[in-house]
Amino acid sequence: MKKRMLFLGLLVFFLFAPLCWAEDPAKDESSITTMEEVVVTATRQEEKISSVPANVTVINETDIKNSTAYDVPDLLRNQVGVLVNDIAGNRRTYTVDLRAFGETAPLNTLVLVDGRRINEADLSGSDWSLIPLDRIKKIEIIRGGRGSVLYGDNAAGGVINIITKEGEAFKTGAEINGGSYDTFKGSAFVSGTQKKWSYALSGSYLTSSGYRDNSDTEAKDLGLNLGYYQNDMVKWNLSSGYHKDSTGLPGAIKTSEFAAGASRTESLQPDDFADIEDYYVKGGPEIFFLSDSKFMMDISFRKRNSLSFASFDAGSFTGDTDINTFAVSPQIVIREKVGGLDNRLVVGFDYTDIVEDITNNSIFLGFPSTGIFELKKKNYGYYIHDEISPWDNLSISGGYRYDRAKFNFKPSNPDSKTMSEDLFTAGVNYIFHQNSSIYASFAQSFRYPVFDEIFSFFTNTIDTTLVPQTSDNYEFGIRHHFTTTFYANVNFFRINTKNELFYNPTAFANENYDGKTCRDGIEISLSKTFEKITLSGNYTYTDATFTSGQFENNNVPNVPNNKAALSGLFTLGKGFSLNIDAIYVGKRPFISDFSNAFEDQEDYLIVNTKLKYQWKKMTAFLNINNITDEEYSEYGGISTFPITEPGYFPSPEINFLAGVTIDY
Repeated sequence: MKKRMLFLGLLVFFLFAPLCWAEDPAKDESSITTMEEVVVTATRQEEKISSVPANVTVINETDIKNSTAYDVPDLLRNQVGVLVNDIAGNRRTYTVDLRAFGETAPLNTLVLVDGRRINEADLSGSDWSLIPLDRIKKIEIIRGGRGSVLYGDNAAGGVINIITKEGEAFKTGAEINGGSYDTFKGSAFVSGTQKKWSYALSGSYLTSSGYRDNSDTEAKDLGLNLGYYQNDMVKWNLSSGYHKDSTGLPGAIKTSEFAAGASRTESLQPDDFADIEDYYVKGGPEIFFLSDSKFMMDISFRKRNSLSFASFDAGSFTGDTDINTFAVSPQIVIREKVGGLDNRLVVGFDYTDIVEDITNNSIFLGFPSTGIFELKKKNYGYYIHDEISPWDNLSISGGYRYDRAKFNFKPSNPDSKTMSEDLFTAGVNYIFHQNSSIYASFAQSFRYPVFDEIFSFFTNTIDTTLVPQTSDNYEFGIRHHFTTTFYANVNFFRINTKNELFYNPTAFANENYDGKTCRDGIEISLSKTFEKITLSGNYTYTDATFTSGQFENNNVPNVPNNKAALSGLFTLGKGFSLNIDAIYVGKRPFISDFSNAFEDQEDYLIVNTKLKYQWKKMTAFLNINNITDEEYSEYGGISTFPITEPGYFPSPEINFLAGVTIDY
């Protein structure tokens, strides 16, 4: 109740605070103009948000600079329909959930960097630490399964595309910051153009002892973007990144361990850790032809090494994994009139070759063992997507994809498995007033089982019964600009899923769910800009339930019915500004509690603030996070050994971060 009252108090403050700063209303509407954002993720070509039949958000550079966020998941927390969990409480291991997939969210949310997928072929999902905030130009969020036709696997809940900065006018800068838990970060960048070349180079270093014992982290990052304009028709692109980190893993604290006197900051796995080294290179040409069409070819290679150690009641486990990923994606975009009608056609092909080499050393009940494995996946898909406009304000779109994956495992008997999927999407979008539109869409989506779900490391066998998970996605929404400074969006969705892939804790096995799952929801977003204030808020209601099967009528774990966020940016004058973010997450079943046998995990309300001062080329800031010192855990799950009970991953108390940025 206290959390709800505090949230209502903040809501009243956000609603009435503008009266304190209010100026001439006529000046408010006439002096502020907004330009509609363009997205590339929704159709793999540039398109205005008002033309996309899906709930789309763009987070731009200005939003990033003004936010209280520490990293990309922090930036996503206050977005509608997005649930973020910091598993270890040390800003290193996150889950980001689009559209209520709960504990399988990392496998149902497709994450791209400049259009290159970073989801791994195993249960590790996406590594959110790969791209520091200071390298990002914008982030595009496409909710729902529409992205599956264009991108394939993992996009059942939606697509998040992180787009990095390219060189424009010469610019250089540096940032240094530090704060609670011995946190220190330094970063620098330089970008610009030279004749036919563009370049952007950045680097950063981070170290922190973390909120909990054994949650220390040290990370190093380098990023490079190059562009070469051969002539008016040909541009060559090259991007590359390097990331290395060493992080302690504090683990969960069980209910019985709290009862025995364990503190929230304590780690009962003081030796657990994960060391990561990851780099990639991606390049290819863009060839322009006709009046507004082009051919693109992206070729990329990624190498990732992970060394981790985990201890548990019955023993310990050490895993040394190398994953090499090679991908090729040719694509043709044709934007020409057909029969006098505007037409935008995208045709492409995606090929991915993944090889994972694993050495596992384990001790179980005092008995040591070593396993050496080679896991492979070759995946290809071809797709076509077309959008036609019978009138200037009406667009109709549709697409098709065929996708096929072959898995090979060594040693194993049997040693291979092949899966394939056909899927379609269709949408209609009507612009009824300037940038305001009403839309509806249908999309089919899917995900393949990952290596760890198909293959048993204990028996060296494949589970030949597993099949791809499939979903039907329905969406209807209205986005309306009441004025140039007042915007609202209402979106309704339903996702019907069959053969849902999950880990069944009662059977100790990965399975296809024996019934169906339904996710219904409504997403509401509002934003209003005054002369010196920008206010925004959103609310998400989700009902995610098993509609048949062994868990019929139960709620999907780690999915709250209610989530809300408020944000206010206040220009205080004389170079000062203040940003306040408030995020409320409702109660939700613990991870693995499919039977809903335990009480739900507690709700929480977090308030973060950022005070910023700008003077010429210098910006100084002070972040105060969890300003009310809320005691909470973003993430929690049910432990089954040696007894079945809840375990918690405590989240940080009130903490601070201060820094200085200089841009030239």
